[in-house]
Amino acid sequence: MPLLNGNQNGKKEEDFAGKKLKVLPYELLQRGGDAVKVDLQRNRLKQITGINQLRSLIELNLSRNEFSDFPVDIRGLHQLEKLYVNQNNIKTIPENVFPSLEKLRFLKLSTNRLEKLPQDMNRCQQLNYLNLSNNCLRNLDALVGLSHLKELYVERNQLAELPDLLFQNSSLTLFKASGNPLRKPPQEVCAGGLRDIQSYFAMLEANAPNVCTVKTMFLGSSMAGKSTLCRSLKQGRPVSVAKEDRTVGIEISEVGCEGIRFFFWDFAGQEEYYITHHVFITAQAFVILAIDLSSYNMDAQSFKENVGFWIKNLQLKIPDSVVLLVGTHVDQCTNENEVKEKKKHIEEQVKEMLETHTTNLEHRRKNFQEMEDSPLYYDQINQIERLTEYKLKVVDFVPIDCTEQADIDKLHTRIKNEVLNKETFPSIEQTLPRCYFEVENDIQDLLKNGDIAEHGIASQRDLLYELKNRHVTLDNDKLKLILQYLHRIGVIMWYKEIPELAGSLFVKPSFLISLFKTIVRHDLVQELNKISPAQLKSENALAIQKKRWISDYKDRASLNNVAIRILVRTELQKNYGITDEELIEEVVGSKKREGCLLSLLKHFDVCLSTKHNGPLNPQANEFCPKKNWVPSNPIVYEPDACLFPSYLPDNKQVEQKWESDNTEDLNIHVYFLPEIPHGFFHRLVIRTCSLYSPYWIGKDQCVLCCGDRRFLLRERCDEDQFIEIRCKESELETSEDIQKAWGVIREIMIRLNTLTEQWQGLYLTVHSPCKSSNCDEYFQWNDWQEWLEDSGTSKFNVGLEEKQTCHNGHQRRTELLFPRTPDA
Repeated sequence: MPLLNGNQNGKKEEDFAGKKLKVLPYELLQRGGDAVKVDLQRNRLKQITGINQLRSLIELNLSRNEFSDFPVDIRGLHQLEKLYVNQNNIKTIPENVFPSLEKLRFLKLSTNRLEKLPQDMNRCQQLNYLNLSNNCLRNLDALVGLSHLKELYVERNQLAELPDLLFQNSSLTLFKASGNPLRKPPQEVCAGGLRDIQSYFAMLEANAPNVCTVKTMFLGSSMAGKSTLCRSLKQGRPVSVAKEDRTVGIEISEVGCEGIRFFFWDFAGQEEYYITHHVFITAQAFVILAIDLSSYNMDAQSFKENVGFWIKNLQLKIPDSVVLLVGTHVDQCTNENEVKEKKKHIEEQVKEMLETHTTNLEHRRKNFQEMEDSPLYYDQINQIERLTEYKLKVVDFVPIDCTEQADIDKLHTRIKNEVLNKETFPSIEQTLPRCYFEVENDIQDLLKNGDIAEHGIASQRDLLYELKNRHVTLDNDKLKLILQYLHRIGVIMWYKEIPELAGSLFVKPSFLISLFKTIVRHDLVQELNKISPAQLKSENALAIQKKRWISDYKDRASLNNVAIRILVRTELQKNYGITDEELIEEVVGSKKREGCLLSLLKHFDVCLSTKHNGPLNPQANEFCPKKNWVPSNPIVYEPDACLFPSYLPDNKQVEQKWESDNTEDLNIHVYFLPEIPHGFFHRLVIRTCSLYSPYWIGKDQCVLCCGDRRFLLRERCDEDQFIEIRCKESELETSEDIQKAWGVIREIMIRLNTLTEQWQGLYLTVHSPCKSSNCDEYFQWNDWQEWLEDSGTSKFNVGLEEKQTCHNGHQRRTELLFPRTPDA
């Protein structure tokens, strides 16, 4: 029954949430005249005739209903201060609604279908919070003049420009606009937040120049011809690339073409490098996918390895990108007919793949909409609808012979025409203040003149000093904002969010990437074998330890920090001529502190710090205060190492620690549609194991401990792909133990949910499987993200029965299937 005549602090509240209502309940209109708060969320309301009778109403929640028209009866609620109308299907809001709501302070209209706002919306002068995210808005002019507005959210709309007058509002403290095709200001400026946007408009001149910048990423399997394509396009002629000169890691170059500025990013194709690709693959990119036609077989496996793998990862990571398929090594094919047949096969498979993806999403959405309790799954329905709006555009296939000038010219023209197509790249032309270009040019001049060392590492303090001398009108804050913009477009790299790196800038990104590839590479074992006796001696290491480093890397994917220091030091000295010991230590670290390279690799979830400590030695020398202690066997101690989970060969150690599953374990499945992204599981493991210890990590499993409780994370890549999270039932003796275990699972899921934000094309559902043997039924979670967002204090699963029954009639205690908030 709904909560009638509820009181909180002497104020009457009415709760009709989740009651499947299609009209306002009679008892609310008859007895709720003095109600100040009414909760009508999660129903099936399409109109609320009679709501204006509740003249004392201060807060009204109409979220997750079935409104397609804005409920205009609301304008009669003159005392209303807080209104939720999010997660409906509202397309328009008529004029003359908001001027009547003079006391309205909080308005949530997110996740609807709004294409424009009423012009009199700025008459709602007391409004200080407004959420318009997940709509179809193209401009925000109607919001100019809301002088008390403090928080504004307009993420994931169709905004190309923001009104500068909106940011002259001194009250505004928080603004978010990610997921829009913005060109004024560019998305890279908006990503910095409100201060960056305000500074952008303050520096913007009346006749500010437009610039066309395109990040072009060359992807494909190993030896597909990516580097040959990239270098040939850069030089405008055929360039041959020897096998031993193939890309290691990522190579970056800049190319200018008829007013278009291309940043070419050539990604290595060996699987060992995939763990760092996520760091540099960004949205709004042009992808050139190279496919070796000479080795391509017209079968499912060959398509999956050479094309499907990359298309799926792009659908997940940057689902609104543009992909140009380029068939390479045409000269090595038997004849022209072979090229045509392979081209046709690839195009047909890609078309089928994209259509299947859309069909699967439509089926999943339809299933939710046809559920009896469909309003309870509005979040899931909305997520699927958002995914269907993404359109990965795969343009026509271009087969070329990289040894022919005519083919290089043909590809060059094709790329230029595609980029200049406004329908394909709507936000390519961006408006920037002149000082942004001037600061970038000044940095290049400082490098050229030797004021910044050749390696390109500059201290923040020194760089700001040099730039300030050249731009007396720009203070340090504005210069920092410009530097952050240059970081976001990839011209420089400044990871100010990492405390160890906040004071340093890499004005040559290629240098930083060359450091990455000293230890993230396909031939690392060979490089370890090359370490000389002199290099070992410089670190007080022995040849026998080098053998251990190699075996540890092969068997346990663990790389000793001493080995890392030797490899990176060699790279700095050999290829960059760096002999400054202080700089070398800053990059590679020492026995006392971690270098910036490891800090970056950990920040990007590539590796995890670990220790290899020997067992306790009962014959160790006795420790006495104020006396020097000498270790009995200093060689036994192994310094810190880094674990690279993606390289682990098996699950043996994990299986030993976990032993076996029990049907009564706490157990949830997080399903991924269309699939689990490559590398996702190990990135989740790295983030989770940084919280809990001890832990044991394997190829696709991980056991971690919190107190005396063991938890298992397991990746399942069957027909339905999911990540399983378990807690041993034998270690849960009381209800309090169970709730604590759910608390740990919540922390794991928070990290999982946060990580999924990096894949725009990903959709998740959560199930608790039935605990009876041989039963395939499950209990589906709705609104599980609320449990993560509200510190576990939301009304998540309030009021559930003590036991739940699956469709096959099996019962289990609710607390073993769902986390619960105790009934009020």
